[in-house]
Amino acid sequence: MKRELKACLSAMAVADSYQAWSDAAKEYDQLSGNDEWKDDDASPHYDYKMIRLRYNELRTARERGDVNQLVFFFNEGLHGNLGGIANPLLYQSSLFGTKHLVTDYLDEVCACLRWISNTEFSNFSFVQKLEFFERTSQAFGQSALMLSGGAALGLFHLGVLKAMFDEDLLPSVISGSSAGSIMAAVLATHSDEELHQIFDPEYLFVEAFRAIGWRGTLKGQGVLDPAQLEVCLERNVKDMTFEEAFKHSGRKVNITVSPADPHQESRLLNALSSPHVLIRKATLASCSIPYIYPPVMLWAKNIDGEKCPFIPSRQWVDGSIKDDLPAQRLARLYGVNHTIVSQTNPHVAPFVSRVIKEKNLAGYVTDMAINNVRNNVSQGLKYLTDKATNLQLALLLDKAHSVVDQSYMGDVNIVPPRRAMNIFKVLTNATPSILEEFIKEGAAAVYPKIESIRNSTMISRTINECLDQLKLEEERELKEYSMSHATA
Repeated sequence: MKRELKACLSAMAVADSYQAWSDAAKEYDQLSGNDEWKDDDASPHYDYKMIRLRYNELRTARERGDVNQLVFFFNEGLHGNLGGIANPLLYQSSLFGTKHLVTDYLDEVCACLRWISNTEFSNFSFVQKLEFFERTSQAFGQSALMLSGGAALGLFHLGVLKAMFDEDLLPSVISGSSAGSIMAAVLATHSDEELHQIFDPEYLFVEAFRAIGWRGTLKGQGVLDPAQLEVCLERNVKDMTFEEAFKHSGRKVNITVSPADPHQESRLLNALSSPHVLIRKATLASCSIPYIYPPVMLWAKNIDGEKCPFIPSRQWVDGSIKDDLPAQRLARLYGVNHTIVSQTNPHVAPFVSRVIKEKNLAGYVTDMAINNVRNNVSQGLKYLTDKATNLQLALLLDKAHSVVDQSYMGDVNIVPPRRAMNIFKVLTNATPSILEEFIKEGAAAVYPKIESIRNSTMISRTINECLDQLKLEEERELKEYSMSHATA
């Protein structure tokens, strides 16, 4: 038996697809007895009695054809963590998936939503149906994928994106900071049909770094050549504004930039708040690490479609300094209440990895100690910033305080393995073979979390699917109505 279990683990370690990984994980669960844990509803980590009762109520109402009862149930309480079903601890007792009751409940909720959407009722009109799904979509919220900074280590994001895209789990709301902004910009300017090619190591142009020497630093120009980074962006990111990109891909992509001036606030650039800003320039600004690259002025298109400076008096730098993971802003703009984080910042990822892995008492004590140190450092930097009389020193201290003070974790956290976290390669160009390895590492890091992501996003994806279908039907009926009256 031990030999068979080891064989399963070995197969998972070398799996080149999620299908291969999940097949080995399922076999391990079967051989090890983990499947028995899944079959048993009971667990201290969620309210299994409530979930079992709600599952039976929903199934009974659907089988009776009682749409009003179903709508009442959903209005009464439909959220992603009902009874604790999204508790991460429910995914730590098996390698693949979780309790069957949890997945049965989620499947039933989605079956009920699709039944309401696809069925015509005499006592529940189309208008009522559309209003129900619009209200439910707003109340339930949605997930977002946040891609952190990390310079060359940000290529790890590419593997994360590939694994999620292959499983049709890529959220429509995506944010990127610094290196993550490049991947976010690529997603923004490529449709689903075009995305397949970007996961080919030979397709992307990743030569972003070229040194200009320390003389550039002394002149305030930075260590690396921004022109080379612009070449990289021009090769990988289409020349679009945020609004144009949204119309092209349908993705709500957000890029963070930090102010070069300490008296200004960071900005989250997207199709809602800055529709006419050019994505390439936004990405260049978000990647402009202070003292490595010079600050950047944003550009936009004016009312005539001509390119022009955007807020000419302002310059912008690395987005991860002020807001690496803009969860609160995404919540306000898009109703995001569940976040998936791909974290590659070399000063952050090792600590995130430790918190994820060590869920015992020692792990929590370590986490508390790290937070205590961080809080003390943050307060000290804030005090020094307020007392600083030199503008450049105040700017440097303010940036250091922002880096220390922000949160770097989400609901689901994906980090590179230690072997991929080579800090000496942070500012070096990747060869095709290194890029291929990053893609493999990124995908492999997502595989154990795929079912958790699938289950956590299942209801919101179904609600959006139903709502999109109903809106198309509404447009079709309005068009037919207009045509019939035009010919009358």
